[in-house]
Amino acid sequence: QAVFLEAAPFLLVDDVVRSGGYWRDVLGFNLGRYFGDPPRFVIMQRNTARVMLRQPPAASRPAAVSNTAKEHGALDLYIWVSDVLALHDELKRRGADIVDPPELEDGRNEMLVRDLNGYLICFGEVRGWPY
Repeated sequence: QAVFLEAAPFLLVDDVVRSGGYWRDVLGFNLGRYFGDPPRFVIMQRNTARVMLRQPPAASRPAAVSNTAKEHGALDLYIWVSDVLALHDELKRRGADIVDPPELEDGRNEMLVRDLNGYLICFGEVRGWPY
């Protein structure tokens, strides 16, 4: 049977360079190289979490449409982390839009952050990490 190793969300954005800079400077991700001339795609990584950003042609804009626009209470990304409180402090210092600070939700410590495109990210703490 095949083993699932990792998943990477694929988000559409109107400006891949500006969005990549935000994810680097505010959310602490490392940028891979930009693909295209002008740049249209980038894969970012922080530890083992990866996120892909794609800028579609101008005729397809606005490209970024959060799931929350279609369903109240929806998320766009869920990223598991080892320490939500430490991440909260880091992202607050970096100027992130923290929608909901860390709180217990069904026994999980979670925090909601909105990126500059309006995507809603939930960071959830993995209990007992490392395993």
